[in-house]
Amino acid sequence: MLLSFYNPDVLGDVLIVELANDAGITQETAQKDNVVRIFNEENDEAIGFNFFGLGEKLGIQNDSGQLFLDDEQVNVLNDALAQAGFSDKLVADKSPKFVIGHVDEMKAHPDSDHLHITQTDVGLDKPVQIVCGAPNVDQGQLVVVALPGAVMPTGKEIWPGELRGVDSFGMICSARELGIPNAPQKRGILVLDHGTAGQAFDFEEAKKLFN
Repeated sequence: MLLSFYNPDVLGDVLIVELANDAGITQETAQKDNVVRIFNEENDEAIGFNFFGLGEKLGIQNDSGQLFLDDEQVNVLNDALAQAGFSDKLVADKSPKFVIGHVDEMKAHPDSDHLHITQTDVGLDKPVQIVCGAPNVDQGQLVVVALPGAVMPTGKEIWPGELRGVDSFGMICSARELGIPNAPQKRGILVLDHGTAGQAFDFEEAKKLFN
């Protein structure tokens, strides 16, 4: 997983790269040349990097917000890591993070009166478990899933987590959470009438849903 963010107006020429959720982790940092490595103190695993002064070389100097780096840009970062003396190797993440899912199974959460535990097909080898609190979620639906590594329109990042002690690996989304124009403001997930599990969700096409 590789998330990258760039905001030159606020942070200057700094590319922020996130590799993992840092919640609950004791972080340490090490700086060499123009790279700061952020890592888990317990196991030395890298959870992110800050790259300084690479905006022009990456061709991102006029960009802002979340970036989707291609192989060539990631190679530039790997060259910077090697030159700084770090052994880490980054890999471009091209997999879609907002996909169509099919709710294969659903059962009540054992410790909640409103949460449900779903097994949702997102086009992987097996369904993923997602805990959902929407009142209209049901087995057999086609839905939109934000997978781990997704960044919501609000800036919220989606990572694996727990809800009332049950593992959850993504979020089944409402139209409002997806930022779709004219989306209903009431609670409830977006239910689609067509699509294939694992297919990337088309945000441009979705703009027509509530016109």
